[in-house]
Amino acid sequence: MGIKALLSKPMAAWVVARQQRWMEDPAQAQQQVFASIVRAAASTAFGKDHYFKDVQTPQDLAQAVPVRDYEALRPYFDRLKAGERDVLWPGLPLYFAKTSGTTSGTKYIPITQASIPNHINGAKNALLNYIQETGRSQFLDGKLIFLSGSPVLEEVAGIHTGRLSGIVNHHVPGYLRTNQLPSYQTNCIEDWETKLDAIVNETIDQRMTLISGIPPWVQMYFDKIMSRTGKQIKDVFPDFNLFVYGGVNFAPYKTKLLDSIGRQVDSIETFPASEGFFAFQNRQEDPSLLLLADSGIFYEFIAVEEFYQPNPRRLTLAEVKTGVNYALIISSNAGLWGYSIGDTVKFTSLFPHKLVVSGRLKHFISAFGEHVIGEEVEGALQDAMAEFPEVAVTEFTVAPYVDQGNGPSYHEWLIAFDSPPHDLERFAKSLNWHLRKRNTYYDDLISGNILATLKVTPLPPNAFQQYMKRQGKLGGQNKVPRLSNDRTLANGLLEALQV
Repeated sequence: MGIKALLSKPMAAWVVARQQRWMEDPAQAQQQVFASIVRAAASTAFGKDHYFKDVQTPQDLAQAVPVRDYEALRPYFDRLKAGERDVLWPGLPLYFAKTSGTTSGTKYIPITQASIPNHINGAKNALLNYIQETGRSQFLDGKLIFLSGSPVLEEVAGIHTGRLSGIVNHHVPGYLRTNQLPSYQTNCIEDWETKLDAIVNETIDQRMTLISGIPPWVQMYFDKIMSRTGKQIKDVFPDFNLFVYGGVNFAPYKTKLLDSIGRQVDSIETFPASEGFFAFQNRQEDPSLLLLADSGIFYEFIAVEEFYQPNPRRLTLAEVKTGVNYALIISSNAGLWGYSIGDTVKFTSLFPHKLVVSGRLKHFISAFGEHVIGEEVEGALQDAMAEFPEVAVTEFTVAPYVDQGNGPSYHEWLIAFDSPPHDLERFAKSLNWHLRKRNTYYDDLISGNILATLKVTPLPPNAFQQYMKRQGKLGGQNKVPRLSNDRTLANGLLEALQV
C-alpha cells in the first residue's frame, strides 16, 4: 500500500467522526449555518434591501426573502458582473460558474472565498467516507481521471469565470496532482470529440483506478477504448475499482456501463451543482445521499404540489418528511438567497437525513394533466428493462404527442438503444404498465381513453450525441432533459437524424 492510501485512513476516520456529530443533530447544524450567513450578509446590498438586521429566524427569512430563480435575481447578478462589491456577499466573488440555462440563457453563478470549500470538501469527503466504510484506499495509489470541462477561465469584471468542473480542477489537492489525468493541456481542449481522443491516448496504457464523470460521457470514453483495443474495460484497466458520478440518475446507464466494464465496481453518487455541493452517497449498500447540513448552505423545502401557489410553506430540515417530493431552495455563503435550484428531492430517511434526486421542477409532462416527473419515467424504464434483460439504453427522453385531428394523443419515448428489445411492442406495453403503476393521473388518462398507450421511437445509439453536438453541448457536464412538456427536444432529435 502506497503512502497516499495509507495516510488517507486516519484522515477518513477523523472526517467521518466529525460528520457524525452534525448528523445526530442536523437541525442544530442548519441553525448555525443560518445565523452565520445572515449575519455575514447583513451589510450587503441584498441584506439591506431585505432588512437582514431584523432577520432572526428561518421564518423571518421566509417573510423577508421570496423564493426566486436565476432570472428573478438577475439584477443582483448583473451588478456583480459590472464589478460592484458587497452585493450578495461581502466583497467580490472568487469565481463565476458559467452554466447554460433553458430559460435564462447563460447563467453566472457566484462562488465566493467562503463557498469554495463546500465544493472541494464535498467531493473529498465523499471519497473519505468510502475509505472509512470499506477500508479500500488503494485507488489513491493509481491514476485518477475526472472527465470535466475545460479549466481555462476567462475574466468577467476581473472575476475568473468558467465551467464549475473547470474551476474545481484548479483546486485538486496537490498530493493528487501527480495521479490526475488527463493532462492540463488535454483538459483545455474545447472540442469534446478531439478531447476524448486525446484522453484515450493519455490513459489507455495507464494504471487507472478511479474514473469520475457524468455516466453518458463516461460511456463514450469506454466505447472509444473498447473500439481501440477490442477489450472490455476490466482487461484494459484491471485495477479500476471505483466509479464516481453525479448529475443524472445512474440506473438507465448502469447495464451498459457494467457490460462495458465486464465486472462489478464500487460506485459513489454525488449531488453537485454550480450553486453548491449538496449531498453524496456515504454507504455502498444504500443508494440514497447524505444531505450536507453543515457546509455553508441553509436549506428550505417546498412540497412540489405547493410550489406554484402564492404562499407555499417553506419547511426547514427539521420539518421534512420521508416520501414527499420537495423543491430544493437554498440560501448560502455564495450569496444565493431563497434560490430555487430547480431540482426536486425526496427524503428516504431521517437521522440521518438522506435523499434521492427525484427530478426537475421544469422537466415534467403535464400536457394532459398527468404531471409525470423524472423519477417516474426513470423508474418505469428500469422496471421494464428488468423484464427485458437484453435491453441496453444509451440515452432517452420523453415528450407528449398531442392529437391534431390525425390520431390519438400519447407519450412518445425517444430511446437510443445500444441493444434493443426483441419485441418492441411488448417492451412499450411494459413501459406503459410500469408508468401507470407509478402515476395515478396517467393511469386514469389511459383508462379513460384520453391517452393511448405510449409509443417507443427507437433511435441509433449515437442519436443524442449527434443532437448535443449540433447544440454545441457535447461532453463535459451537459445533460439531456429526461422529459419535456413540449416537443422542442423531440423534434430537434428527429431533425438531427435527418441531416
